[in-house]
Amino acid sequence: MTYLLALDQGTSSSRSIVFDADGQTVALAQRELTQIYPQPGWVEHDPEEIWRTQLATAREALEKAGIKAHQVRAVGITNQRETTVVWNRATGLPIHHAIVWQDRRAEPTCIQLREQGLAETIQAKTGLLVDAYFSGTKLKWILDHVPNAREQAANGELAFGTVDSWLIWRLTGGAVHATDVSNASRTMLFNVHTNQWDAELLKALDIPVNLMPSVKPSSAIYGEIKPEWLGHAVAIGGVAGDQQSALFGQACFKAGMVKNTYGTGCFMLMHTGTKFQTSHNGLITTSAAQATTQTEFAMEGSVFVGGAVVQWLRDGLHAIKGSGEVQALAQSVPDSGGVIVVPAFTGLGAPYWKPDARGTITGLTRGSTVAHIARAALESIAYQSAALLQAMSRDAVEAGGASVAELRVDGGACINDLLMQFQADLLGIPVVRPAVTETTALGAAYLAGLSTGVYQSTDELSQLWRSERRFLPTLETHRARELMEKWEHAVRQTVL
Repeated sequence: MTYLLALDQGTSSSRSIVFDADGQTVALAQRELTQIYPQPGWVEHDPEEIWRTQLATAREALEKAGIKAHQVRAVGITNQRETTVVWNRATGLPIHHAIVWQDRRAEPTCIQLREQGLAETIQAKTGLLVDAYFSGTKLKWILDHVPNAREQAANGELAFGTVDSWLIWRLTGGAVHATDVSNASRTMLFNVHTNQWDAELLKALDIPVNLMPSVKPSSAIYGEIKPEWLGHAVAIGGVAGDQQSALFGQACFKAGMVKNTYGTGCFMLMHTGTKFQTSHNGLITTSAAQATTQTEFAMEGSVFVGGAVVQWLRDGLHAIKGSGEVQALAQSVPDSGGVIVVPAFTGLGAPYWKPDARGTITGLTRGSTVAHIARAALESIAYQSAALLQAMSRDAVEAGGASVAELRVDGGACINDLLMQFQADLLGIPVVRPAVTETTALGAAYLAGLSTGVYQSTDELSQLWRSERRFLPTLETHRARELMEKWEHAVRQTVL
């Protein structure tokens, strides 16, 4: 048997999955990650905990699979994107907690960039809108606020990386400081047309180029994991940011194919082939996972709070004891009773881009119950995703393409049948759930398999993709439109 090991380092947990060559899950291990909230709008992780939990799950997954590391052809890494780590090259120790993608502390820098008239240049070069979401302004914040960081950076003593780079560094014993194009494209410092760090953007944020990792295609040999970590040296053969990895794992290799991942946030990507397309509807352009040096792109919309709204129901409102209870509570009422939850806990992402928005619950009456709020919270995930797909379809049509025919879904919340059916009803197109929903990890495994000869082409990977269920829309079009209008009205009320 041929095995591939995917390291899936996410926002709320570190996971490792062993796949066979047919893309079937053999074993999975997972450990939760501590969320650190120093003040409102700030979110951090301990990079050392990221490393410890990721290594522990890799060892546990191999043990559960009953295999040794020498039986693994290659390792693929996929990761929470934009989360920013800076460490000392000599000691290998982080100089600050990792600043998580959800964190908003760099918004003042973003305001300065907009006031300097750089927004258009940044979008043209990187495909991104100026926002604290992306890594560049987080990196600047660390350099500006950690004592002696600027001096150390100037002397070449520090290294920057997104979580993939941090894991590669640790796994290779500091031998490799690298990232892939999909992660690099999320920094606001990377020219996606040339696949190189951009000197003008680095200068605008006062970031020395010696901090930056080398950039490789997503499917490539990055280096070898030191034998001490897993018991045998194994090649790192694929790396991609979680959402581009999921697009790859969903076999969305052709222009016009769309997937949505329902995780802590929701992330919708539409492959646009080799064409760089600027959105006119609040989306961003990003590098897709690239199996070769040929540039490939995707349009993307990001919802900051997706499945995290269920955690809020559990930990904030104490409406449920476990996340698995939310569907039963939501189904205990026939609908939300007019209640709409807009979970703008850290602002609103695409297509609204309202960093100052805050969460609201509207439509409350004396008859409203916690069940109505739970249902509305669940439905908010589908509403936000529907707004993304509508924006995406407009961009596609404006660019001369066809409107989206179906939505492939993955991520933890896609197992919720109530949510998936409501999603199909709002969109008016089929929502397709694959047989293997671990598509983020699967994409990393596929990328690693391509670089090491397990697979010969993406056509071969397309043959492996299977659907488990298709949710067909049952709601009349005019009713779906009315619901979306009520949602948009509620969104307008989130900004004071």
